[in-house]
Amino acid sequence: MISTPDRQTATLLIEEAVTAGARRAKACAELEFSERTFRRWTRDGQVHADQRPLVPRPDPRNKLSAAERAAVLDVCNSTEFASLPPSQIVPRLADQGRYLASESSFYRILRADGQQHHRGRARQPVRRKPPASYQASGPCEVWTWDITWMPGPVLGMFFYLYLIVDIFSRKIVGWEVHEREGADLASALIRQAVLSEGCITRPLVLHADNGSPMKGATMKTTMEKLGITASYSRPRVSNDNPFSEALFRTCKYRPDWPTKGFAAKAEAQAWVKSFASWYNGEHLHSAIRFVTPDARHAGHDRATLANRAILYANARAQNPERWSGKTRNWQPAGPVWLNPETETSAPEIRDAA
Repeated sequence: MISTPDRQTATLLIEEAVTAGARRAKACAELEFSERTFRRWTRDGQVHADQRPLVPRPDPRNKLSAAERAAVLDVCNSTEFASLPPSQIVPRLADQGRYLASESSFYRILRADGQQHHRGRARQPVRRKPPASYQASGPCEVWTWDITWMPGPVLGMFFYLYLIVDIFSRKIVGWEVHEREGADLASALIRQAVLSEGCITRPLVLHADNGSPMKGATMKTTMEKLGITASYSRPRVSNDNPFSEALFRTCKYRPDWPTKGFAAKAEAQAWVKSFASWYNGEHLHSAIRFVTPDARHAGHDRATLANRAILYANARAQNPERWSGKTRNWQPAGPVWLNPETETSAPEIRDAA
């Protein structure tokens, strides 16, 4: 709403503009209201105040009376219905041949009376905070890991693939195939990966899901001894561990993935060994400017990308008419974030493996 003094000022300015030769519609548009509004303000030759808050409005004909609202509250607070939401109360009343109000009216009345809250003995839904954000500016700073099933020789029998990936380089830094899940097996793999990468003295973050192997006492003790900071996903939120999920998808969509299962654990181990060798040393990863994880992990990607940039610059210089814009970006990929903080409460990273 516009106050009366503001209306009077606007009217005076418009009249001065019209006297100077301006069109009234244009003058009104400059003040961001229509000429029709100006005429309504100045009817009868004087500026009228805004009467909208003072205009009496009749109650809707379908509004519930005070007695009817009280009856709804009495039913909702009765012993029979005190633990039920309106979505359960209204059908039960209908089965009893009673109609008090619609389901939406039940909710509206409860809300107005301050009773629209969790009903019953079950715990209220918990809104969990997103996991902490971590930035990897180099290799061996942030790792993620997970366990996935590998089909066995018999339907319903599985082997378990433990896989650790460095999110900066996307390199597989540790893997193993076992016949069961266990925190002791996971802790042995973590220790082996840390020693293999020579990062026992560096601060390292290890992110995982909420499974029992990830949070077992043996696993926690091993991580404490190695100086590893633990990070965990929210329950049932796969987006909190996107790098491991993307890697598993790449693994299981390889052309030579045996859809009929692995005959034995040794066969599964041989397949994963071959996959890890290909992935680390041959696969050109789209998220790191199409260099191999091994190259980025060792810092050799910069020379490769610099050579590509020179090649493209020369190609453009030889045939400039073929280039409508910039050449392809061959700058090294920058730091990588795990679960970066966003304005929303549901952060998501998309990683093409």
